[in-house]
Amino acid sequence: MKALLDACDLSVEQLDDLIDLANDIILDQKRYQDICNHKILATTFFEPSTRTRLSFESAMLSLGGKTLGFPSANVSSSAKGESVVDTIWTVSQYADIIAMRHPYEGAPYAAIERSDVPLINAGDGGHHHPTQTLTDLLTISREKGHLDHLVYGFCGDLKYGRTVHSLLKTLMRYEDVHFIFISPKELQIPDYLKDELHRAGIHYQEVETIESCIASLDVLYMTRIQRERFSDINEYERLKDTYVLDLPKLNLSKKEMIILHPLPRVNEIATEVDDDPKAKYFTQVRNGRYVRMALILTMLGLDHKVKRQTKDVKHHRPVLLEKEKRIEVQYTGICKNSACISYQDERIIKRFTSNENHVIRCYYCEAKVDE
Repeated sequence: MKALLDACDLSVEQLDDLIDLANDIILDQKRYQDICNHKILATTFFEPSTRTRLSFESAMLSLGGKTLGFPSANVSSSAKGESVVDTIWTVSQYADIIAMRHPYEGAPYAAIERSDVPLINAGDGGHHHPTQTLTDLLTISREKGHLDHLVYGFCGDLKYGRTVHSLLKTLMRYEDVHFIFISPKELQIPDYLKDELHRAGIHYQEVETIESCIASLDVLYMTRIQRERFSDINEYERLKDTYVLDLPKLNLSKKEMIILHPLPRVNEIATEVDDDPKAKYFTQVRNGRYVRMALILTMLGLDHKVKRQTKDVKHHRPVLLEKEKRIEVQYTGICKNSACISYQDERIIKRFTSNENHVIRCYYCEAKVDE
């Protein structure tokens, strides 16, 4: 696998296989401890991160490999004006695999054009975060026993929350799932995701309070209001305390409901909730290391070097939603999304795609282009 840029790059069967492999690693970590000996992972984080960067480094070290990299853009040559393409092209000469985080949407799509090694998108602006999605899927699967036939509630910043976008697009492919979106009008999910839901024929609801729907949820996915995604600080201050999950609200939920959060949290989950058995957000943190171990092994082609203890179950699921097919087209305009890498860096070649309905989108950030 050359790259993982979007969780939907993986088929449902591939997702199931990664979850199976992560579960096998959990059963016996010692059998995997030397499998990446002499392999190097580069963590190229142009945006600060705690969990994702350390999780990748811990995963590679746990497999017997080594790591190198940088934790933020100001300690890389991008501070001197180097393009993200040149930085990743350079780093790919030193490592066997790269995990990359960037504040601008679509940056990994530009970088992979010149990378000589597999590249994993560790988060690009408000666009995608596929390895957090894998972490979420592993956690839900282990806690609920399955990913289909569930009611999922997403709460908070659904407009800029890349973890929500990636997980939602992936869960759309599972059978009999229902979504409830809890957010203020200003932070509702983007239109392109609503288009995807309509295309898949999936029913969803939009509400503005947790209390109005928590009793019907199997999974509640909380998110913080992200200050770094707001250009207007006054708008952030107005919305930041919109949702707080506390014990009185939690007492309205099903006994078997679980609470997830990609972290970091600010105040959207009261600390009094942490000791409730429904709280699984720090279990997510632990699972992130295992699923990234499974992904690194798979992308390096080493996943078959250790015979699994668990049964290698072949999953046969109906294809409920194919990834929307887009073809590259000639277009003379520009992407007007100020968060897009092609908008921010004039050196990036402008590229556009069109779907079967002739909707033109930016190749990098997937924003719709106004004709």
